[in-house]
Amino acid sequence: MFSFSNITQYQSQLQNGSTTCKQAVQFYLAQIKQHQQLNAYVQVFEDEAIEQAIKIDAKISAKQPLGLLYGVVVSIKDVLCFAQHKVSAASKILENFESVYTATAVQKLIDADAIIIGTNNCDEFAMGSSNENSVYGVVKNGLNEKLVPGGSSGGSAVAVQMQTCMISLGSDTGGSVRQPADFCGIVGFKPTYGRISRYGLIAYASSFDQIGIFANNITDVALVLETIAGQDEFDSTVSPQKVPSYSKNLINNKSYKFAYFKQALEHQGLDKEIAKTQLEYIEELKKLGHTVDAIDFDLLDETIPTYYVLTTAEASSNLSRFDGVKFGFRAKGNIENLDELYKQTRTQGFGKEVQRRIMLGTFVLSAGYFDAYFTKAQQVRSLLVQTTKNIFENYDALISPTVPSTAFEIGNKSNDPVEMYLADIYTVFANLTGINGISIPLFKHSNGMPFGLQIMCDAWQEEKLLNISNQLLHK
Repeated sequence: MFSFSNITQYQSQLQNGSTTCKQAVQFYLAQIKQHQQLNAYVQVFEDEAIEQAIKIDAKISAKQPLGLLYGVVVSIKDVLCFAQHKVSAASKILENFESVYTATAVQKLIDADAIIIGTNNCDEFAMGSSNENSVYGVVKNGLNEKLVPGGSSGGSAVAVQMQTCMISLGSDTGGSVRQPADFCGIVGFKPTYGRISRYGLIAYASSFDQIGIFANNITDVALVLETIAGQDEFDSTVSPQKVPSYSKNLINNKSYKFAYFKQALEHQGLDKEIAKTQLEYIEELKKLGHTVDAIDFDLLDETIPTYYVLTTAEASSNLSRFDGVKFGFRAKGNIENLDELYKQTRTQGFGKEVQRRIMLGTFVLSAGYFDAYFTKAQQVRSLLVQTTKNIFENYDALISPTVPSTAFEIGNKSNDPVEMYLADIYTVFANLTGINGISIPLFKHSNGMPFGLQIMCDAWQEEKLLNISNQLLHK
C-alpha cells in the first residue's frame, strides 16, 4: 500500500524501487474517487497524470537528469491557467473557457518533473472565506462534512487534507491559503508579495494576490517554494532577488524574538478557547528560551474595512474584462444592444458575492466617494506598512491566531457578509503590508476541530519564517 510522509522520503523510495510514480498517481486517483462527495476537484487529469508518471518512471530507470520535484503529485486551484485545460475561477462567466497558456508557477512545477493531477474547487474569483461561493457547489471539510473547509482555496486545502495529492497551489489575497489551512489542520503558506510570479493567476486584486502553497510539512513547502519562486519576464511585479535553497537551510535550534498584538488576543470576536490556548502557548515559548512581547496595535479594527475597500476597488477594475464578448459565458435571448449584452451577461454570469464586491468597488471609486473611502484606505495601508517596518526592526516574527474560530457550519454565515468578512481579521494584515505569513497546525479545540498559529515575518524573510515554523512544529 502506497503511503506518503514527505517529498524527500518519497523520492528516496522512487530511487530504491520500493514504489513508482505510477503507483503514487494511482493511489491519489483512488483517493479522489473515494472522497468525491467533498467536492474538492473541478477536473481530474487521470490519463495525463498516469502518462506523465510513466515518463518520469522511465527517466528514473534510465538514470536521466531529474527535476527537483520529480514524481511529486500536485493539484492546482481553479484560478491558475494550464494550457489546453479549462480554467473558470469557479464562475459561470468563464464557462467552458480553455486557457491558451500556462501560469509561470505551474510551468515551473512541470519543468521540475511534478505531475499535475487536477484542478481544485474554490470560491468564485477567489472571493470568499468558506468555499460556498462556487458555481460547482460547496466544498466540505473532510474532518466534518457539515463544516466549511475555509476559503477561498478550500478545495486545495481539502485535497491535501484528504491525501488526494502531495502538494496543492492556492492563491492568497486576504488569507485564502492560511485560513483554509487552519480549518483543515494542514500547513498553508503565503509568500512575500512579488516572491512568486502572478502570471497566469486570474486576478482578484492585483496588489494583494499571491500564489500560496498547501502541504503537510515545512520541508515540502520549502522545496516547492524554491522551485516556483523567482524572476519572470511576464510579471513586472515579481522580485529579481535570488531565490535561496530554502529546503537546505532549515535550522531547528535558534531562539527568536516574537511579538503579538495585544488587541488581537483581546478581541471580542476571538473564540475564548483559542485565546486561552494561544496565551498558554506564548508562555510555553518563553520557557523554551524565546522572547515573546505583547505590543499595541490600535489599527486592528481598521484592517478589514481597509482591505475590503481596496480589494473590491481593484476587483471592479480587473473583472470588467468579463463581458461575454471575447470568451466565456454570453447571455442569450432578446438582447437589443451591446450595453444590454454586458448587463445580462454579467448579471447571469457572476454570482451574488462577486456582484456585491464589484458594486462595492465601483462605489468606492466613484467621483463623490473616492477620497472618503479609497484615498483614506490607501492612507491606512501606508500606516500599516510603516507599523510593520517598526515591528521588524525589533522582532523576528509576529504571531497570532490564524482565524477567530474553528471551521463553522455550512450556511452559518452565508446571510451575513460582514460576519463572514470578519473571519479574515488576522490574515489580511500580511496582504495589506506585502509580508509573508504561514498557518501551522498546532492545536485542537474541544469541539474536535484543529486550529493553527499564524506566523508572519518581514518581506523577503521566507527563510526565517520557514525555519521558525519548522522548529515550532517539531519542538
